[in-house]
Amino acid sequence: RLRGLMSGGIAVFKGVHYGADTAGTNRFMPPAPVARWAGVRDATAYGNYAPQLPADRRRAYADLIMYDLQPGGMGEDCLVMNIWTPSASPSSSAKRPVMVHLHGGGYYAGSGNSPQFDGEMLARFGDAVVVTLNHRLGSFGFLDLSELGGSDAARSGTVGMLDIVAALGWIQQNIAAFGGDPQRVLVFGQSGGGLKTSVLMAMPSARGLFHRAGVMSGSALRVTTQDASRQAASEFVAALGLGKDPLRQLQALPMQTLLAVQVTMENADRAKGEAPRAFSPVLDGSAIARHPFDPDAPALSAEVPMIVSTVLDERAYRMVNFDLDEAGLLKFAQARVGADGRQLVAMYRDEDPAASPYVLQARIDTDMTFRRTAHVQAARKAAAGAAPAYSYLWKIPSPAYGGRYGAPHGTDIGPSLHDIRHGLNGPSAESVRLADQLAGAWVAFAASGDPNNARTPRWAAYTPGPRGTLVFEGGS
Repeated sequence: RLRGLMSGGIAVFKGVHYGADTAGTNRFMPPAPVARWAGVRDATAYGNYAPQLPADRRRAYADLIMYDLQPGGMGEDCLVMNIWTPSASPSSSAKRPVMVHLHGGGYYAGSGNSPQFDGEMLARFGDAVVVTLNHRLGSFGFLDLSELGGSDAARSGTVGMLDIVAALGWIQQNIAAFGGDPQRVLVFGQSGGGLKTSVLMAMPSARGLFHRAGVMSGSALRVTTQDASRQAASEFVAALGLGKDPLRQLQALPMQTLLAVQVTMENADRAKGEAPRAFSPVLDGSAIARHPFDPDAPALSAEVPMIVSTVLDERAYRMVNFDLDEAGLLKFAQARVGADGRQLVAMYRDEDPAASPYVLQARIDTDMTFRRTAHVQAARKAAAGAAPAYSYLWKIPSPAYGGRYGAPHGTDIGPSLHDIRHGLNGPSAESVRLADQLAGAWVAFAASGDPNNARTPRWAAYTPGPRGTLVFEGGS
């Protein structure tokens, strides 16, 4: 039994362990099952979140997404989940849809403890069971020691994903006690949460553990190759000055020592203006036997319907040149497409005459990165023909800082969880209406595999050619 808390008719269970301690000799190993216990175990406070570098608050956007405000404390014993359910009694047999939200932050940051991923509002609105979880990140979850550590470390480059699989296995076995239906499990998430959902679609061990999938601004077509991951591991071990038998030595080092080297390697990517890529899921031929959506959609999850989405101005989150002028916009476009830059700017300007040069630069970059990958993923899923793919585009700008960001990366997180309290959205009648629509679609999708509901217009499945996409925009 678990001792949770009641909040306005919602029972909340925090810090529920789904796997054994991953510190010490269990480092870099697949998760072990959590031991059963007798009596009542406290689940009233958040558990640890994975070791990571705190958010850089020198950028205003970092404050808006609140990755620096994660309760629970940082530590290696981080295989925990949080559950929100309308069932006041743990013996409920209501069989509500289960909505498992994977946190963003790439493969290196974030946690399910973050205030922006609080599941209470969605559980109440959707009469659903909502789950968030923490898992190993960075070098603790994706350091590929298969070449240096022998057979014992064969799957070390995928343990962060295997943690998620273990959590889904726990949900299958136990969620009915919280009023959830283990045969109606949605896995979804934004940014890094979308990346992880994409990868789960291609993992044999995850098959049958979830029944719908949602990828918000995080479509992953490929994962890291083993050549690249082994090179990163060699650099990591060399930076620590380790000799022979590095696996044994790595298991004995303090968490802070490993994290310091990880951050140094991550910062090399940050210096290029990109998210850290040194440690991410590895194509190991076993846990991840193929690229998620390249060259096509994975057959092993063919029966799982998907929603694939983007927001209009994703890349604004990495841009700070707010005073960009038209000449600078033209230069930006020419750097991307050469002599066609002037025509490209004219097309975007014609579509949105009032947009700032800063926003248009973000939109162009978004179309060439996030949006392109999302369209490829949706098209490949649709082409498989076994289950539908749905697509949406979120166009409502964030009101933050006078709307200067347009609709940046993460703007649809709050509405998807029916929670508009945070910095990228904000409470207003319009925000409530849009949250009703988007969260309503996610709840319907979790319940039936079809996002159509009474709050939104008819939403046709995505198919090559028409590429049907539901557009969320302002106005009634």
